Amino acid sequence: MSMTSDTETSTGSTPTIAPASRAPHILSGRFLWITIGACALVFLGAFESLAVTTAMPAVSLDLHGDRLYALAFAGPLATGVIGMVIAGNWSDRRGPVPPLYTAVAVFVAGLLIAGLAPTMEVLVAGRFAQGLGSGALIVALYVVVARVYPGDLHPAMFAGFAAAWVVPSLIGPTVAGAVTEIWSWNWVFLGVAMLVVPALIMVIPALRGLDRDAPHSPAPWALGRIGWSVLAALSILALNVLGELPDVGAALAAVAIAVALVSVRPLLPRGALRAVRGLPSVLLVRGLAAGAFFGAQVYVPYLLTERDGLSPLLAGLALTGGALAWSATAGLQGRWGTRLSSITAMRVGAGLVFAGTALSLAAVVFAVGPVLVVIAWIVAGSGMGLLSPRSSALTLAWSTPENQGFNSAAMTVTDSFGSALTLAVTGLLFTGAARLMDPFAAVLLLTTVIALAAVVLSARLSPRP
Repeated sequence: MSMTSDTETSTGSTPTIAPASRAPHILSGRFLWITIGACALVFLGAFESLAVTTAMPAVSLDLHGDRLYALAFAGPLATGVIGMVIAGNWSDRRGPVPPLYTAVAVFVAGLLIAGLAPTMEVLVAGRFAQGLGSGALIVALYVVVARVYPGDLHPAMFAGFAAAWVVPSLIGPTVAGAVTEIWSWNWVFLGVAMLVVPALIMVIPALRGLDRDAPHSPAPWALGRIGWSVLAALSILALNVLGELPDVGAALAAVAIAVALVSVRPLLPRGALRAVRGLPSVLLVRGLAAGAFFGAQVYVPYLLTERDGLSPLLAGLALTGGALAWSATAGLQGRWGTRLSSITAMRVGAGLVFAGTALSLAAVVFAVGPVLVVIAWIVAGSGMGLLSPRSSALTLAWSTPENQGFNSAAMTVTDSFGSALTLAVTGLLFTGAARLMDPFAAVLLLTTVIALAAVVLSARLSPRP
């Protein structure tokens, strides 16, 4: 037996003992159950966020909640930002165990409130709690990965997280629809709540002793950052609502975007919005790529059904192809390990996202047809499968035990902000550009420009010597 330490990160995590003749794997030895449990927790959180899309029409009909329909989706996104920041600060102060347990408890409480809700107002309150818990959960899990796994296993572990997010996009809507028809929409929430506890039990053994890594003299609570996260959450919430207001919607949304950009600065490493070399640019490129990908993806099925006359099922195949490509590429980069540098993977991934959005734009401008759009989305999904896990690995690699929580929270915040801001602006473009140009072309042009910005700024991923 030989003692090996985390050579790829400066996390200061507990050394890992592995046989000299055989490198450890995320499904080997002591990592087996925590890998399964952690991926299961990510899977259940992702499943819930996607499955609710299918169940919500039945919920709204049953609870007479049309006026709160949009808030049921926007609320969890907003409160999730607050959960991310609190969990990051808490993890830096006391280690990831207390915030992880608390996040699971809040998430389950939200599921139970929503599943047993007698009115739409109560259901929305449950959704707010779900978002708060799920946002904190993913940040705490990132810190657990930093403390439990050696650095060379981080890409493989984040590939598992990526797959846990992608698989629900394939089965979530179908399963939720079946559950709603056979039983009721209540079980879309209650069923997930019953599965969260067994997943947590798998993780618990590996968490023992992690509290010893917490600082003996922890820093005080970062109440300022938490306050900024609340303002950021309100801005995100506003961006999902203000654009729908007649006449003043666009102006108010512009104000909300400005407020969001101001409030997000304290939640990110210094210089992130200025593309400072190293970790700040890693997070900025990740946020831009996520914004470009998800900002365009919302309109891909709409384009294929509206312009090309495809059925919703066939139009959904484009998204399925992108999800499968994301999962497959994430798995491949995990197997490549250190043979593929994380910076190279991020640069190639950003290029593929740009290629996918640009091909989609070309399909609209030149009226090529649906086949090119499907191919484009497979290309874009492949890019996200490379970029997302490796940006997570770089974030941990360039963190210390004192700021793992903050940086993990910043990473998830960039995802939420990149997607929320882009979706807000594309929504305004789609409704307001009809008089000037093709609305689909306007949306895809914007997302292509955002993806191009990610490609250009990827040149700044390497830190200064």
